Amino acid sequence: MGSEDGRRPLDAEAVLAEAVKAFWVMVGVLAVIWIVQVVNWMDDYRLSVHYGIHSRDLADVTGIITAPFLHLSWGHIEGNSGPLFIFGFLAAFRGVKRFLSLTALIVVVSGAGAWLFSGQGTVTAGASGVVFGYFGYVIVRGFFDRHRLDIAVGLVMALCFAYQFTVLLPHRGISWQGHLFGFAAGIAGGWLLRDRRAGKVKGGETRPLPAPTGAAVQTSSAGTRADLLKQIDEMGL
Repeated sequence: MGSEDGRRPLDAEAVLAEAVKAFWVMVGVLAVIWIVQVVNWMDDYRLSVHYGIHSRDLADVTGIITAPFLHLSWGHIEGNSGPLFIFGFLAAFRGVKRFLSLTALIVVVSGAGAWLFSGQGTVTAGASGVVFGYFGYVIVRGFFDRHRLDIAVGLVMALCFAYQFTVLLPHRGISWQGHLFGFAAGIAGGWLLRDRRAGKVKGGETRPLPAPTGAAVQTSSAGTRADLLKQIDEMGL
């Protein structure tokens, strides 16, 4: 069995391990926002009013960070929870560390967009900007990483949730600004956090990676002993 075949089980195990991590991360996120929702509801949603995003209020920009954990009704959190879990899991299963960086980018950009462009005197709360960020990321990740499975997943999600694109347009009473900026942040995250291909060297040139120790070395039937020795030397064997 070649070395490539020998690596596949390890890769599959690593992907499965990250998928399990992603599952529990999203379970934890949903648990937190639902616990906050219960407290918020018991307090007559004062948390959303005080810690939501207050448009263009220089004295209160912390709402950019806290608003995704707050909602304005039971219907609001129920509508966000399903897409948040689905898109969050799909965004996280390739690597939780990358997912955390992506989340930070989406939260800041989505919140800043709502803070800057929402109507004067409005308060924005909810995880929908983050949902749209994950949605955008899942759609484009496969193209940037050149991973066929992720391309297929992105296309399926785009088709199944095509109705979500309408919420990127202006709607009264909906933070379409946060949705739009979150979606853009997800696309940007797909590019910024893409896989860098192995074998890249400075100047944009590429060269094949050295064969692992013990790998077979091949040369043409017309090759000489000197050519074979030179090839072995170049590979560092």
